[in-house]
Amino acid sequence: MTARTTGTILDRIVADRRLRLAEDRRARPEVDLHARIAEAPPIVGLASRLRAGRAAAPAGARLRLVAEIKRASPSKGVFDADLDAVAQAGDYARAGAAAISVLTEPDHFKGGIEDLAAVSATFRTDRDRPALLRKEFIFNPYQVLEARAFGADALLLIVMMLEPDALRDLLAQTRDLGMEALVEVHDEAEMSAALGAGATVIGVNNRDLRTFQEDLGTFERLASMAAPDSGVTLVAESAIRSREDARRMADAGAHALLVGEALVRSGAVVETARSFMLAPDAPREASG
Repeated sequence: MTARTTGTILDRIVADRRLRLAEDRRARPEVDLHARIAEAPPIVGLASRLRAGRAAAPAGARLRLVAEIKRASPSKGVFDADLDAVAQAGDYARAGAAAISVLTEPDHFKGGIEDLAAVSATFRTDRDRPALLRKEFIFNPYQVLEARAFGADALLLIVMMLEPDALRDLLAQTRDLGMEALVEVHDEAEMSAALGAGATVIGVNNRDLRTFQEDLGTFERLASMAAPDSGVTLVAESAIRSREDARRMADAGAHALLVGEALVRSGAVVETARSFMLAPDAPREASG
């Protein structure tokens, strides 16, 4: 099962991930992953959290939030090299985030699978905990096993980098392990592919990975392709920096937002997160 060439930054990231994958397989054979899975905490459903939220969510919030633990990105550089994943996750949970996205890619985003394990351990006994999403560039079944073994409830699958058969197979494997996939799309063709593969949680990335330009209109165009009665949960990703941006996404049909950079840079995580959720008592303008 292989990723396809995209002509974008994804190609370089995947090439680096292949090297890391070979190292990981030697360090952690699949038999070890299966042993960890047997001891993993019960799964929290991503879609149910993004629809129903958590008891800790602010009253009257219009949107759910997938809050991302993100130290850096290829397009923006390093935000906070010393970001403490567990502390950040605690802030997100207190803010009422429905889910926490943990970037585990080490070379370009400065993350690690250890971050996921540490955050999972923190929430192990919390019945109202956020769902944990492994944000990674997944193209191999080993990575799916690894996600569950280290505590993920869900993982990211990027349509742009996966052949149709690979997308279906990885989606099926994810579900067989009890997890859900956030299936990410960037344009109409990818949205059609995601819907055709049976994706039930779809993230629309407002950033063009070829040019790095951002346009909230991307979500507005693509969201209309999912029929209101389809049961698909829609997540708006990237370019969301203010309460007004959040409201625009909600008006276009978003059930949730995935936000990382604006939260990490904000200096006021709880207040900013609640502003993105469109909580009635939140500040009018989110910082960052």
